[in-house]
Amino acid sequence: PQAKFLELVHRLDRETSGILLVAKKRSALKALQDQFRERSTGKTYLALVQGRWPEQKKVIDVPLHKYLLPDGERRVRTTTADDPDAMRALTLVRMRTQLPPRPLQGLPAMSLLEVTIKTGRTHQIRVHLASQGHGIVGDDKYGDFELNKRLPRQGLKRMFLHAWRLQLQHPATGEALTLLAELPAELADFVTTRDKESAS
Repeated sequence: PQAKFLELVHRLDRETSGILLVAKKRSALKALQDQFRERSTGKTYLALVQGRWPEQKKVIDVPLHKYLLPDGERRVRTTTADDPDAMRALTLVRMRTQLPPRPLQGLPAMSLLEVTIKTGRTHQIRVHLASQGHGIVGDDKYGDFELNKRLPRQGLKRMFLHAWRLQLQHPATGEALTLLAELPAELADFVTTRDKESAS
């Protein structure tokens, strides 16, 4: 509260939890924004998706196109490289954990993924994963709406996307930094509960 200058360095979707960087000096803000613009930072998210993710590692290099719905809401879809409004988007996916289905609760198999973005497009992770047939659990824009209706009764009341790791250089010293934010309780509990059920 006593800080004379506080400015957000980057943004997260409203429904996304995790690391958010705030600069306390204008010089730090500019240095950090330059790192984001030059894509020298490393941003890795944890995302729980519907279904069994088929590979240990995957590169998704599919352009994205922004558009507006009739009510003015912003949306994004995948497109082709020859689309004049195409923006290149590059996402790296690594499998972390497979969660088995829970038929009694009406829940399918799910996969917890580490997702690193090399470009910072609007809704990039959400659209790229959905385009592979594995929408993020709880995503009200690009996910499975029928599944989403069942999630609150199972303890998940939000989208399962979390900014987990941020790698950057300290704006003053140049020191390499790795910042980590563990999963918040409501996300960690959802995964842990399912793991326990599958073990029993």
